[in-house]
Amino acid sequence: MKINLNPAMPQTNNIAKSQNKRNNNISFQRGFETKAAAKHLNIGKYIALGLGGVLLTIGGANSFKIVDPGERGIKVRLGKVLPEVYEEGLHFKWPFIESIETANIKTKKMQLQTNVYTKDIQQAKVDYAINYNLQPQKVNKLYQEIGLRDYEDKIITPIVLGAIKDIVGKWNAQDLIGNREKAATDILEKLQKQLQNNYVTVTNFEITDLNYSDTFERAIEEKVTAEQEALKAKNKTVQIEEEAKQKIIAAEAEAKSMAIRAEALSQNKSLVEYEAVQKWDGKLPQYMMGNSVPFINLNPTKTK
Repeated sequence: MKINLNPAMPQTNNIAKSQNKRNNNISFQRGFETKAAAKHLNIGKYIALGLGGVLLTIGGANSFKIVDPGERGIKVRLGKVLPEVYEEGLHFKWPFIESIETANIKTKKMQLQTNVYTKDIQQAKVDYAINYNLQPQKVNKLYQEIGLRDYEDKIITPIVLGAIKDIVGKWNAQDLIGNREKAATDILEKLQKQLQNNYVTVTNFEITDLNYSDTFERAIEEKVTAEQEALKAKNKTVQIEEEAKQKIIAAEAEAKSMAIRAEALSQNKSLVEYEAVQKWDGKLPQYMMGNSVPFINLNPTKTK
């Protein structure tokens, strides 16, 4: 029989076993947490790689810009317009910090209407058409100073209206009708000078229609009709005068002819008989007095 000389040993053993069990639980928990942390770390890596791929894809797609035919490109870097103008084709730009804006340089046509006054203070309604295009190498200046969206309203339309008002105001209303093309040419020259400094080239200007008030147009029609009637009467007078002159000339010629013939007849008796024969119709009269035969001298005078 064994005698336990140390009664505290069983209690100590129990404590040691509990401690070992607790340590094992802690180790297991730490291992689980380590595995979970590693798992979360792997998920984080996958997410980061996915986000990186998405960013790369977006960045790659946003790194190029195509400038189409009939356009010019304007590069903007962090809000600053760069001096270079890009022609048609594919161009690189840094994603997120650069952008390329495009400007249409094809010929455009504006068709508008305006009311202005002539020199003699007649209101004219002018319909016009203007062809223009942006200067290809100056589109960056236009974008920087004016913008590409509303430059027509800001610069083109006001300058066009001013030029029309200035040129039309130099003409009387009736004269403008017959000189519409001359007025349009003057307006075109004025527009070309003024818009050239605003990065716009004007290629054509045309007054498509010109109208006045109904009262004024009726007055013009009446005046034109009166002038036409006066011209017609004048031409008739000239015609009558010319016909009278022709009759006088013909009469004078006939009188001279008769005088010459009378003088010739008076000097030559045989010529009288010749003239009578020329007028004879070839028939003998039914009754004749004596033995005479008209126009025929059967016993001509012998010339000694």
